[in-house]
Amino acid sequence: MSILNTIKSKLKEYHRVLKVTKKPDRDEFFMSAKITGLGIIAVGLIGFVFYAVATLTIN
Repeated sequence: MSILNTIKSKLKEYHRVLKVTKKPDRDEFFMSAKITGLGIIAVGLIGFVFYAVATLTIN
């Protein structure tokens, strides 16, 4: 398969995916934002706990 055919087939796949996707409505967007924010906070808290334990055990 030539490079040009490979590029054309990839572009067709991308176009098909973009036709299926939709813009999230307001409620769906805010739900995703809340879940993402909670995940970031959880990872930060876990990192802080490890940091605190590491600094307390060293001293």
